[in-house]
Amino acid sequence: MKKVLILGSTGSIGINTLNVIRNFPDTFQISTLAVNSKIDLLESQVREFNPGTVVVRDEKAGMELKKRVAGKCEVLIGERDLIEAAKNLDYDIFVGAMVGFCGLAPTLEAIKRGKIIALANKETLVVAGEIVTKLCSQYKAKLIPIDSEHSAIFQCIEGGKINQVEKIFLTASGGPFLNKNKSSLASVTVKEALNHPNWKMGNKITIDSASMMNKGLEIIEAYWLFGVEKEQIEVVIHPQSIIHSMVQYIDGSVKAQLGLPDMKLPIQYALTYPERLPNKFPRLNLAQIGNLTFFPPDLEKFECLMLAYNALKIGGTAPCIMNAANEIAVNKFLNGKIKFSHIPKLISTALEKIENRRSSDIDAIFECDKETREFVLTLS
Repeated sequence: MKKVLILGSTGSIGINTLNVIRNFPDTFQISTLAVNSKIDLLESQVREFNPGTVVVRDEKAGMELKKRVAGKCEVLIGERDLIEAAKNLDYDIFVGAMVGFCGLAPTLEAIKRGKIIALANKETLVVAGEIVTKLCSQYKAKLIPIDSEHSAIFQCIEGGKINQVEKIFLTASGGPFLNKNKSSLASVTVKEALNHPNWKMGNKITIDSASMMNKGLEIIEAYWLFGVEKEQIEVVIHPQSIIHSMVQYIDGSVKAQLGLPDMKLPIQYALTYPERLPNKFPRLNLAQIGNLTFFPPDLEKFECLMLAYNALKIGGTAPCIMNAANEIAVNKFLNGKIKFSHIPKLISTALEKIENRRSSDIDAIFECDKETREFVLTLS
């Protein structure tokens, strides 16, 4: 039995991870569930999966859960306990599924223990990719991507040699605004932005998909995961979301990983790697799908994608600034404080005004994140 800690068990990745684990009761055991604040769903997960420990980041919610599950499991509360859980509790696989910068510190602790890291949290590699990859090497932690695109690349490269890779193609659905012109983005509503054509995800990642910042984060993530040059990573729009990414080799051969737009597939692969276990998930029917189409992204319309390319090129703490600014900007949009079209404007302003630091020290990363958030909160 492999013991699993899920950081972010009530989010879309966390829920799908539990859906996978539910099918393999003799293979996996839930040891710890950790969430921000959704205790109603967490309570039902506790009663079904019987973890020894749960962690609730929000203190008020944590105190309420403690009353509800008294005698069922240990309840830890707060940011510090979230980090301590990753540092001290008993588990074999760490599933990093909590959205945002808050997932970084616990992930670093799991890496230092040499655990298997099944990573869905893009921000961990975006803001601290150099630190994370060095620590994985130092502590012999195995980093396996859960993102469908990076899982696809990981699978395409498996058995090959990274020095024979010529190009990585990250596929993108284009989101709900693929066929809108740039001028119309100023008037789109939150409801429209959350209406993704292919995937059911949490609010933050769905807005990132609508702005294509999600793909920008994935570019930076791919750079650190696979050790290729920046110029070797290319985004291609693929509206059907059937090919999850492709790898082109130096002889011109292209490998692609195909599947239905269902996160359970990459999650299962990360949990069972290097094995593949049978399941009863729906199968891909290419004859039924009919056509697969591809075209380049509109970088003028999707400004966030260009901002991510530039942040990676600049290096230093630029990706950290970009990520922190984006998290605050997305939250402002979701709460009706700014227009959708203002998201890249706030990010661009932060990149211009916040000092870029070359240091790869983790304290510099946390300081940069804090400074950027405080600055962007003042913008409108």
